[in-house]
Amino acid sequence: MKTLDPLDGIAAFLTVSTHLSFTKAAEELSMARATVGAQVRQLEDRLGIRLFQRSTRKVALTEAGAAYRQALSGILPQIREAERAAISFQKEAVGRLRVSAPPDLGHLVIVPAVSEFLKLNPAVSVELDLSHRPVNLVEDGFDLAIRGRLEVDINLITRQLATSSIVISASPAYIAEHGVPMTPHDLVHHACLHFAELRWGRIWPFSRDGEEFRIPIVPRLELNHSLGLRDAAVLGLGIVLLPDFVVGEDLRQGRLVRLLPDWDISTIQLQAVYPANRHIAVKVRRFVSFLAGKLRP
Repeated sequence: MKTLDPLDGIAAFLTVSTHLSFTKAAEELSMARATVGAQVRQLEDRLGIRLFQRSTRKVALTEAGAAYRQALSGILPQIREAERAAISFQKEAVGRLRVSAPPDLGHLVIVPAVSEFLKLNPAVSVELDLSHRPVNLVEDGFDLAIRGRLEVDINLITRQLATSSIVISASPAYIAEHGVPMTPHDLVHHACLHFAELRWGRIWPFSRDGEEFRIPIVPRLELNHSLGLRDAAVLGLGIVLLPDFVVGEDLRQGRLVRLLPDWDISTIQLQAVYPANRHIAVKVRRFVSFLAGKLRP
């Protein structure tokens, strides 16, 4: 059974009833006169009653048509206001922005960026989910996700925000007690602090001069929270492998010391991912651009 749209023909009916002219209604609606007439006839057929008396020179409302117009009084302004409300999301940064991000990047980068973004965009509110769990943007209702690495669906848009190096480091106290590893192979003799969410498992990858080395480690401490691992490293518990956005300030302040600087380790591509759509909301586009500007340095 075909489902009928209850709004079909109503705009045409109300416009004709205002002007009592199909020609003027067609001009106002930017339609062909025949189209306006067809929409009104279809509406009459659906209702099973004549709404207009028509002659070659005059159009007049029937009694039923006048009652119908009275009952519909105010509906077009409401529809136009609803359209303006919807269109405003494409013209201004408004509404709630739901963002998923990993906890470490969230605490260190995203939360400060969100605070500044909200001051610049007072009509926006943000719901921030900080977790490592994979999210389905559409099914879970997120506007975008920020991740270090994503398997991206073809229906998603990916924008690279920044690249973060991964560095290996330890505290001065740990180095003073246990010494400095001279090669990645020396790590087997040290206490290693391991991030449990690493996609390649309990392997620390290194390369130099085109040669790659994959060093299996037995963690002294394993956590799924990089900020906790950083704290353990600062306290002297062992050697840690973490992104520079997590340990960068500790390295600059001397709380941690970079190890094996002549060896290359993997990098993390920080990405913003959001559903592909011709009509991306202004709040999403503006936040992604703002975040890219914050992360790029």
